[in-house]
Amino acid sequence: MQASRKGRKGKTVTVISGFQQQPESLAELLKKLKTQCGAGGAVKENTIEIQGDHTQKLLEILTNMEYKAKISGR
Repeated sequence: MQASRKGRKGKTVTVISGFQQQPESLAELLKKLKTQCGAGGAVKENTIEIQGDHTQKLLEILTNMEYKAKISGR
């Protein structure tokens, strides 16, 4: 999980990668995360992108959902 601006016209997006799930289950997870963060997002090539920098909040949410999550680069 990391916050990124690359290729997004200066807008910050939190990118969550490393999932080994089907795209249908990623779409369900995306819906839950978007609701928790109050932000938009999308599933792209087995990664989830949430608009804005929500790394800390998403780390807590994913850990509570029993995913092994960590923030990249820390």
